[in-house]
This record gives sequence, C-alpha cells and structure tokens, in this order.
Amino acid sequence: MMESKEAYKSHRNSMMYSAPPEFETETLEEKLREFMKNPWVRMFPVILLFLSIINFVGAPLFFRFIGNIFSMDIFFLLPIIIIIVLVLSIRQINQYERGVKFTIGKYTGTMEPGWRLVIPVFQSYQKVDMRIRAVDVPDQEAITKDNISVTVNAVIYYKISHAEKAIIEVENFFYAVSQLAQTTIRNVVGEVDLDELLSNRDAIAEKIRGIVDQATDAWGVKVSSVELKDVTLPEEMKRVIGKQAEAERERRAVIIKAEGEVIAAENISRAAGILAQHDGSLHLRTLHSINDISSDQSNTVVFAVPLEVLRAFERLGAKNRSE
Repeated sequence: MMESKEAYKSHRNSMMYSAPPEFETETLEEKLREFMKNPWVRMFPVILLFLSIINFVGAPLFFRFIGNIFSMDIFFLLPIIIIIVLVLSIRQINQYERGVKFTIGKYTGTMEPGWRLVIPVFQSYQKVDMRIRAVDVPDQEAITKDNISVTVNAVIYYKISHAEKAIIEVENFFYAVSQLAQTTIRNVVGEVDLDELLSNRDAIAEKIRGIVDQATDAWGVKVSSVELKDVTLPEEMKRVIGKQAEAERERRAVIIKAEGEVIAAENISRAAGILAQHDGSLHLRTLHSINDISSDQSNTVVFAVPLEVLRAFERLGAKNRSE
C-alpha cells in the first residue's frame, strides 16, 4: 500500500513539473512570429507615429490640422489617403526568399523577389528562405541487425522547393525534417549489419536521403544530400575489432610466407634438375658459393663435401673389401 502511494506521488510530481510536448518544442522565434501575425501589432508603428506627431506639434495644432484635412475636397483628400496606404503596404522580398500571401486568412499567391504590396489588416504574408539548409542531426543511438549498439551522427542538406506547401502543409518544416531524419536513421541502421554500416556508408546515406525526400515531398521540401559524419562504437567492440584486424593481418602474413616457400621450392627443384643434367655443374656451383662466402671475413665457412666424392670413397672401399 505504501509503495502504491509513493508511485502515485512520484507520478503526480512528474506530471506537475514536466512541460507538455507542444511547449517543449516551441522556440522563442516561433512565439515571436505568432505574435507578429496579429494585425493590431502591425498597426502599432503607425499609431506610435501619430502619437509622436501629436507630442511634437501639440494636440490643439494637430487636431486643427486634422480638421482642415477633413474639410478639404474629397478629390484632394483621396489621393493622399491612397499614397499613405500604398507606403504602408510596401513589403520587400529578397532574392533568396519567397513570400506566401494570405488575404483574410486564405492563401492568394506566392510573392516573388522585389517590392510587393500587402494591404494592412486585410492581408498578411510569411517569408520563406529558399536557400539550402544544413541540419546537424543529433547523435542517434541504434542497434544494428547483428545486435550491436552504435551511435550515428549525420548531417542533412535540404531546400524549400514550394514555399506555399512549406507554410500550409506543415506547422514547422525545420523541426519536422529534423525529427523525420532522426527516425529514419535509426530505422535504416537497424536493418543492416555492423560491417555493412562501416563499409557502405554512401549506400546507407543515399537510402536515408531517398526515404526522407519521399516523405517530405508533400511539404515542399527537397532533400539534396545526407552524410553520415561519424559512427561511434563501444570501447569493447573497438577492442574486438582491433583483435580481429590483427588476426586477419597475421593470417595474410602466414599465407604470403607459405606461398613464398612454395615458389622457392619450385625454383630450387627446377634448378636441381638443371644441375643434374650436366656433369660437374654441382662442383662449379659449390665453388661459386665458396667464392661468395669468402668475400666477408666475419663469416664462418662450412665446407660441404659433394655427394659424388662420398660415393667415390664408398665405391673404393667396397672394391678393396672385395679384393
């Protein structure tokens, strides 16, 4: 009973002090962007300008000026109003940006670079950066197909191909692409072995790029490249791989040495056959070896008696015994 109370208390505390997911992922930039969408916030500079003029020229003189304006002819007042509205409606779109325009909350078009008109209160717009972005995907811990824990760090390059889709179809495309890339990396790494992950990085990165690009096509995002920056292994696995590489090098050394001995034996056998075909060739070879040894005074000379001499002595001894 006490354990259940403690579990309930800890669960209640965690619910009290943990923020909801939607507030954890919301950044200060997103909050500021939502705040600036308010039409009254956009009219605040105009109101502040009027208050500054009143403070500068004085309230009576300002209201008298306003009264004179309203007492003017409508044909003289209308151009002034139009000019003021046009000046307040001018918005600049840079060359690397596109503007998504909304009229009374509905999408009405995409603004190209240059000066564009956005009627205050009735219209609003959002700028979209069309340049290539590089997203550093955080370290992702995954388990390969052969049950080995690895940590993968990657970077993804993408750009916005359709500005209207990036604003209308997804709330925050930057966050969405990052989360999708993290999930895809873990899934793809879990489908391959460790050896394939280490040796075929380019093929695995291309597979991740294709999956992310296909999923983000509906968001107006074009993924151009995915690069696996680092694959971190546990220390125990690093030692095992080191031992495996050392054993592989030793195996290759033994094989190379054995192949060399086989080749040497074949050459010696071929040379012995050539020497056996001619009388006296073995004696000449012995003299040549003695000449090579005698060039260095520090060597110990071991003179080898040819087998022909020993056989001659054997035949001579056998002849004497027979007599």
